[in-house]
Amino acid sequence: MEAPAQGVPDTAQRGLFEALIGDGRPLLALSGLGLLLAGGFAIFLSLGRHFLPHDVQFLGMTAEQLCALQGCRIVHFMFHDRVAFGGALIAAGILYLWLAAFPLEAGEAWAWWLIALSGGAGFLSFLAYLGYGYLDSWHGTATLALLPCFGVGLARTYGRLRSPRSLRCLIRPAGGWRWGSPGAPGKLLLLATALGMIAGGATILFVGMTSVFVPTDLQFMGLRVEDLRAVNPRLVPLIAHDRAGFGGAISTTGILVLGCVWCGRPSRSLWQALALSGGAGFSCAIGVHFAVGYTDWLHLLPAAAGGLMFLGGMLGSRRTMLAPVAEMRR
Repeated sequence: MEAPAQGVPDTAQRGLFEALIGDGRPLLALSGLGLLLAGGFAIFLSLGRHFLPHDVQFLGMTAEQLCALQGCRIVHFMFHDRVAFGGALIAAGILYLWLAAFPLEAGEAWAWWLIALSGGAGFLSFLAYLGYGYLDSWHGTATLALLPCFGVGLARTYGRLRSPRSLRCLIRPAGGWRWGSPGAPGKLLLLATALGMIAGGATILFVGMTSVFVPTDLQFMGLRVEDLRAVNPRLVPLIAHDRAGFGGAISTTGILVLGCVWCGRPSRSLWQALALSGGAGFSCAIGVHFAVGYTDWLHLLPAAAGGLMFLGGMLGSRRTMLAPVAEMRR
């Protein structure tokens, strides 16, 4: 039997699954792509004013039937949460794709830990249903489908990481940034935005598990919680599910942004990934309010402030991020 030519890999003994799984990065990229598709689907359904079949089954009402009440404001409120949730999923998916394609390809351990910690937080946020009592079967099925893909991807990639591999690598800031440089304020704004997202998402998650609404929500719908329960006793648990899911997605995305900005070396690809991620997340979270008429300034203030900080951070870090490597090392 003729030996394979030097430098050409022998693939004759490789199995199909081994080839598809590779070093694990394709599975992690697939997880990111799954988040992108799920986020896009959530936005598509909301724009078409449709509930998922299990939502209709749980409520015993269609979106059209619910829209006939209170000038459709209940449905608009629900869809405003779902569009924002979809934008957060897309934002997280973009950053997972960047992490798999760039720092993980280089064997950087911080990227592995960031994916593991943010993914763990995202998967655990599903357990928030214990607080509001609505088990979303489709959400649960999608979570269970992604979990093995995510777990195997992490297991396969761990072996190719460069040392040191400990969790402490997340503490060390990336090289390529100089705190006295013009790009430093931009980095600080991006870090502040990420911390705000983590805190804001955790707050929304907690509200979803407990009181569900803030006063401006009820003012927009023109109803009290008792009125919503009178319309349908299952309506509040469904809204709580949407709200808690959105909060978990925002916190997860905040963790990703924080880790990418703190640990990632400034690069064109990182700047582009952050721009796409933030553009999707903030445009959905802010824009949907104007689409449904929920424009209370107090309610919009946190998202608007976060969006402005993010924009300032992206503009302030642009020169450093897009500079040639040789210039960054000066």
